[in-house]
Amino acid sequence: DESSLTGESLPIAKGTAPSYAPAIAERTSMIYEGTAIAAGVARAIVVATGDATEARRGEQGARESKESGVEARLRSLTEMTLPVAGLSGALLMGAGLFRHQDINQLVDLGVSMTVAAVPEGLPLLATVAQLAAARRLSARGAIVRNPRTVEALGRVDVLCADKTGTLTEGRIVLHASADAERVARCGDGALPEWAAALLAAALRASPAAEDALPHPTDRVVVLGAGELGVTPQIGLEGWQRMHELPFEPGRGYHGALGRRPSGLLISVKGAPEVLVPRCDHRRENGANIPLDAAARATILARAEALAADGLRVLAVAERAASEERDLDDDRVYQLCFRGFIALSDPPRATAAAALERLRAAGIDALMITGDHPRTAARIAEQIGLLRGREVLTGPALEAMSDDELDAALPDTAVIARATPADKVRIVKALQRRGRVVAMTGDGANDASAIRLADVGVALGEQSTTAAREAADLVVVDERIDTIVDAIAEGRAMWSSVRDAVAILIGGNLGEIGFTLITGLLGGGSPLNARQLLLINLLTDVAPAMAIALRPPSEAALHEALAEGPEAALGDSLDREIALRAVTTAVGAGVAHVVANITPGGRRAAPTVSLLALVGAQLGQTLASGRPTTAVVGSSLASLALLLAIVETPGVSQIFGCRPVGPLGLATAFGTSAAATIASNLLPTIYAGTRRRLWRRHGGVDDDADTTRDDEEPAQADLDTPSDDADPTRPDADERPNHDSDAAQPDGDKRPSDNHDAAQPGADAAQPDDDEPIAPQHPDAAEPDAAPANRAADAGDPTGSSDLPQRPPVPEA
Repeated sequence: DESSLTGESLPIAKGTAPSYAPAIAERTSMIYEGTAIAAGVARAIVVATGDATEARRGEQGARESKESGVEARLRSLTEMTLPVAGLSGALLMGAGLFRHQDINQLVDLGVSMTVAAVPEGLPLLATVAQLAAARRLSARGAIVRNPRTVEALGRVDVLCADKTGTLTEGRIVLHASADAERVARCGDGALPEWAAALLAAALRASPAAEDALPHPTDRVVVLGAGELGVTPQIGLEGWQRMHELPFEPGRGYHGALGRRPSGLLISVKGAPEVLVPRCDHRRENGANIPLDAAARATILARAEALAADGLRVLAVAERAASEERDLDDDRVYQLCFRGFIALSDPPRATAAAALERLRAAGIDALMITGDHPRTAARIAEQIGLLRGREVLTGPALEAMSDDELDAALPDTAVIARATPADKVRIVKALQRRGRVVAMTGDGANDASAIRLADVGVALGEQSTTAAREAADLVVVDERIDTIVDAIAEGRAMWSSVRDAVAILIGGNLGEIGFTLITGLLGGGSPLNARQLLLINLLTDVAPAMAIALRPPSEAALHEALAEGPEAALGDSLDREIALRAVTTAVGAGVAHVVANITPGGRRAAPTVSLLALVGAQLGQTLASGRPTTAVVGSSLASLALLLAIVETPGVSQIFGCRPVGPLGLATAFGTSAAATIASNLLPTIYAGTRRRLWRRHGGVDDDADTTRDDEEPAQADLDTPSDDADPTRPDADERPNHDSDAAQPDGDKRPSDNHDAAQPGADAAQPDDDEPIAPQHPDAAEPDAAPANRAADAGDPTGSSDLPQRPPVPEA
């Protein structure tokens, strides 16, 4: 499967014949890092690793040019602040020249104002906040492979989740055996003879118990049968496995060819809708009963009834064979239907609550599973995901055009019988509509969709290396609760950055406003260059960084999840910055005026203004959200350092200050407290006034409980992004922090297993299926198989086929 590298949706057969084609997609003797085996076994020689692989070459340029949403918003704020500072400095210098003031002092002051406007801690805020959030997430069982993933998590508005292990308990167990008329529950005592024989047939169509069992369905059948004392030889003494046809999503079954005393036997197990149409008879009382279309429909209805109870249903069939040769799809026909194996996997007790949290946060959830549509629909109904929406199947999705898929997704809650290629199409369709997509998966075949999504999530410690390498986030326990917690942490990170940015930029603009107004009206700036830089030193680094690093409380996480990133860094942030700037400037201005009119206070007025500016900013820091030890400690330490500088003779003169008495301190800190209170009360007054005006004019208040009127609605429609979303929210082709693949510009790529290799002798891997007992028929010729593995761009000089295969497969 080279779709992640070349965009080719169909698997490509690989072989040992040399290929000299310049195009990557035409090099049939090479297998590449970032691609996945669809079927087959091969031995290969690694010829390139790391950045020398084709996938990594294409990612380099795009990776360097990507800018995350938080970083883009911070850059836009800096670009907004600098012109204001430059213009203010120019005005102050012009006014000074008009008054014939010293040119050197004017230049120093103008440059210092420009420097003061630049928030020195701003570039580090996003990085430090993301690192802190990543560390907290690791304690919750979510391993962040790239800290920038945290900010992308905060923007996710669609979660595409696996069913098994994520929305369900992941404890799949044998539930029952059934044929056309009877059902025998496992665990209700000894199995009837017919049920034990059916389970033995399913065992014959499974990998051997001593082999690795990468697929959970095979594990359940093999281990469950072992616990019940059932062996493959029940009813067929002396049976031995000869060849296998491994399960793959496009085939839908697992098969095996075995030898018995009376001849060869093909055994298959898999999806009922795949195997039942291949059956032409069943056994009853020792006789063959032909199956016509009506009989097959009755058998499929039986499978539907089992699936409607939330059970995963596998059909089992067998037939006699005449030739001992490799098993392929052409030999799986005219089968004898044996019955069904039903597996159960109850929904997680916490899944419904987790989905409700997502809905309240405006995040849509989409279940994508390889299970039967009725099984998936039943589980979705039990956890409250369906809610009147549709169940779409993989074959139906494959038949749709892109436009038809775009139109169908908003009304779809479940996609059943989905293949890895379907996941890729779903991600692309959602991203075309401007959605920010998180995609979960655990198999190598899921790697393409995981890498393409804005946030790729690998599930569980048992996930394949390919899936983990492609993912941004590895959820160790597979629980959807952990994914929701990660999204909440991402949104809380946006809120922390918001508070820190508002304090930084609002305070700096307040300094500029105060300096400009007093300079223009008073004949000269009350603050010199060193004092402006001292203010930045005390307020821009430690206090703001403490805010960004502050761990959110549970209440804050809940609020951040409901609020969303657009509210955090949207237009409301601009209003908050403006409010903090005005209250800071006005507070310092009042302190300056009071100091000037106080007897004997004129000479200390600049120092009082300095104290008022710093006090207002530190007060707003303490009043911003939940005070932590770091926030309180850094703020008090900055204030103590300022007082030490002001009150220490000699040091005070270096900064152009002078010690102030009790009256000066009271003036400075009184105005600082007033500015802090005003910055917190004015939004509430504004919201209350707005509500009263709405009621007076018969309107409906959309933000009765918040001052932020640019928030998205709680439940976003799957195809309708918020009209007033934050300008930092990327378009479908501008998603943050994902390595982009040159060969596939419409999807972001991440690095995966870093090796490329050339593939000489690729032996076709043997797929497996369940074998029916039927009259012998001539076997059809076997087609060549063999796509390629994901771990390396490789070639196989020996032509041998002993490279172990780990085929990741969706639920059958």
